[in-house]
Amino acid sequence: MDNDVSAGIVSTTVAGRLALGVTLLAFGLGTTGVIDGVGAQDAVTLAHYVGGVALFLIGLLALRDAAASAAGVAYVALGALWFTWAVSGHGSAHAAGLFLLLFALVALTLTLAGGDTLGQVAHGLLFLAMLVLAVAQFAGSSALTKAGGWVAVAAGAVAWYAAAAALAHWPTVLPRRAAGRGVTATG
Repeated sequence: MDNDVSAGIVSTTVAGRLALGVTLLAFGLGTTGVIDGVGAQDAVTLAHYVGGVALFLIGLLALRDAAASAAGVAYVALGALWFTWAVSGHGSAHAAGLFLLLFALVALTLTLAGGDTLGQVAHGLLFLAMLVLAVAQFAGSSALTKAGGWVAVAAGAVAWYAAAAALAHWPTVLPRRAAGRGVTATG
């Protein structure tokens, strides 16, 4: 029974991180404008279905397992936010800034909630991206918008790596080094 539960936790976590990673990469790259003819609005369909619907459903599945409830809450919340972003008309720049600021607060909450290192880094970068993008909306700054897009790309890359590392058994932590000469791991 334990094997079934842990396999479910791993699969929902991996699926959630893949969905979040792909969504953030598309959104971030669109926001930076680095690809000619591709803007943030072009990421709407992906944000709607992968970032919104898929993340929300993955979150609901994760909530079924007590050990994955934190991941479930994260994916449900992020899925609801991506879905709302995708279907909203975005209104004024200040309305968009307020939405991004609230999105940043959710990401900050997920960062502070703990979890594994890669998850915290991805959520922390998501917080920073949404905060910078919110300030960019309030200030009307295209330079800040591009900077926020690059931070979103970094968050997406970390989320994608976390998923790929779990599937491919890649390292997820840096090896620790002794503090000095003659110091061993046991002290």
